[in-house]
Amino acid sequence: MRLRRARDAMDRDYAQPLDVPALARVALMSPGHFSRSFRAAFGETPYSYLMTRRVERAKALLRRGDMSVTEVCFAVGCTSLGSFSSRFTELVGESPSAYRARDHEAGEAIPACVAKIFTRPVRNGEAGAGAAP
Repeated sequence: MRLRRARDAMDRDYAQPLDVPALARVALMSPGHFSRSFRAAFGETPYSYLMTRRVERAKALLRRGDMSVTEVCFAVGCTSLGSFSSRFTELVGESPSAYRARDHEAGEAIPACVAKIFTRPVRNGEAGAGAAP
């Protein structure tokens, strides 16, 4: 329950400056215990989970096409364009600029809740729907 509370905080407040000590306080745990417990429960570190959520939200903003990559980077809570671009490319398979430039009109007719499932960033070796083509 306490770990879910911290995960929910990451889902809700992904654009805020979040770090392990702050999340551990939400879960009422020490930072070390929180990190170990989170990884055991969810299969990834708190930082990795948060960055996946941020990339997921960034993909939606980039599909709209009305914001630059830099604006999207800061809108989702990242403070370094280089780190954001590297993680985005790692998870999505193409740079944020290339993703933004691609035609996304074919997905406009798909309900957002369905599109989210198929466009969710997925790490190598992770089961699931996978990244969008």
